[in-house]
Amino acid sequence: MGSLRNPVGPLPSSIYWRRRAVALLLLALLALLIAWAVSSGDPGGRTGDDGKPGGAGPAPSITPGPSGSGPAISEQPGGRDESGGTGEGTGGDTGTGTDTGGDGKNGDPGAGGAANGGAANGGGSGPAEQVPAGSSLPDCAPGAVELTVRSVKPAYAPGERPRFELAVHNTSSVTCKADLGPGKAVLTVSAINDGENDKVWSSKDCPTAGGSLLLKVPAGRTVTHTVDWDRRRSAPQCATPPAAHAAPGSYLLEAAFPGASVAPASFRLEKD
Repeated sequence: MGSLRNPVGPLPSSIYWRRRAVALLLLALLALLIAWAVSSGDPGGRTGDDGKPGGAGPAPSITPGPSGSGPAISEQPGGRDESGGTGEGTGGDTGTGTDTGGDGKNGDPGAGGAANGGAANGGGSGPAEQVPAGSSLPDCAPGAVELTVRSVKPAYAPGERPRFELAVHNTSSVTCKADLGPGKAVLTVSAINDGENDKVWSSKDCPTAGGSLLLKVPAGRTVTHTVDWDRRRSAPQCATPPAAHAAPGSYLLEAAFPGASVAPASFRLEKD
């Protein structure tokens, strides 16, 4: 211990003290270097991709894509469309809008206008366009279109007209025209009584003049068409149907279309 307090050697003691001070200074510097190395390896001190501590640089901005515009269905209430056609309901209420449907004879409800397509079958959707009989568009090939049918509402109050929707999806890569007139896309309404289906109305019983409604169906897209039923019964070959309207109860809605298998839908007519 005496040698620590009083250095022993041939040189003056002040030289030995200076050497000791230099050694202590080097040790202190070494400790500082070790501490710095440990702190720089801390995950909290890592830098982000932009070179700033902790990766605190601004997040890349995301530019939103174009938003869709326009209503999902351009159909006007009451089955009217905006195609500029005219129709009069001589078998039920008189049509006052621009209905492209028929005259409503013998329970024929008059077809509602073509509307924007839904996406029930996948693919995009767009406004349906009615085309004339002489259009150069090819007819949709059998099996190239898928058809779905539904009642717009599950139940209808007394006096309320049921509304049915036909959705046509073109599975092919070629734009074509599909005939959704009452003679081709046949809708049938049957009353469900004790498990038996009693036909009440069919679109083919007394179709309107021509019986055609040609709609353009773009490739890979879906268009829809609505039909209002006035609750009147129909009879084949435009024969005079029973005067009574359809009674309250459960009904089955079916659709037949060439080359397509269509699942039926159901709805109810409520009591007073």
